[in-house]
Amino acid sequence: MKRVVRTNDGRALAVEEYGNPDGPVVLIHAGTPGSRFLYEPNVADATARGLRLIGYDRPGYGESDPRPGRDVADCAADVRAICEQLGIDRLATWGISGGGPHVLACAALLPDLVVAAASLASLAPFDAEGLDWFDGMGEANVEDFKLLSDEAATRAKVAADREIALTQSAGEISDELSTLLCPRDRDLLSGGPLVEHMVWSTKQGLAPGSEGWYEDGVALGTPWGFDLAAIKVPVMVMHGREDKFCPFGHGQWLAAHIPAAEARLTDDDGHLTLAEYRVPEVHAWLAEHF
Repeated sequence: MKRVVRTNDGRALAVEEYGNPDGPVVLIHAGTPGSRFLYEPNVADATARGLRLIGYDRPGYGESDPRPGRDVADCAADVRAICEQLGIDRLATWGISGGGPHVLACAALLPDLVVAAASLASLAPFDAEGLDWFDGMGEANVEDFKLLSDEAATRAKVAADREIALTQSAGEISDELSTLLCPRDRDLLSGGPLVEHMVWSTKQGLAPGSEGWYEDGVALGTPWGFDLAAIKVPVMVMHGREDKFCPFGHGQWLAAHIPAAEARLTDDDGHLTLAEYRVPEVHAWLAEHF
């Protein structure tokens, strides 16, 4: 079910609902780039658990209005607007990859709403003290983040990448992401429902243009606008050692700097394997906190 929510500043946020409409609410923050459309096996798992899932397009993606200049912390106000207009007073939340920092912002800034949060394969803050931020990161992501200091070049690169994504088939995505793939992630992209969903959902998110992708990149690669030490709600940090999109050191750093974080740091996962195999574990953990 699609909903359109209006924020206090008049922007539209497109929201998609799944699962049990009367169940405990789990809000999901998509990766970068992404959209409000959720992976069907994960929807099926949540539905079997009686959960109500909510996905939404971050500003500039899909059918959500852009919000130029946003930082990661700004998503908390958007999530509050979603909750107020959908009559939600308690929720859990998880997000993967570029969605991970947005999950952590909600955990820090919405303690009256969020009962628990799970961050999967998340980046650490760009200014994380003591972390070699680029160590273990695939070349494609290193280049993109280092380009952020040049706005015109970054916008041109994101626009060009969008054109590729809009015409890309599931069979071509592995070549495009080659520097970011560990062997297990590469196997997942060789065929099957996850890669089909990734290609389709990305096209939905990028349909209106490249602004959402650009805004996400800047938000992730500049100060996030909140303090991880302020998090008081239960948080799971899940990360795979073989991840080249968001290196394992980022997960280790987050686990060490989020108060009372529950670390699930695995030796045999990459980046995409978390989306394919680990979400039922996340749903089960979140459901325990309602």
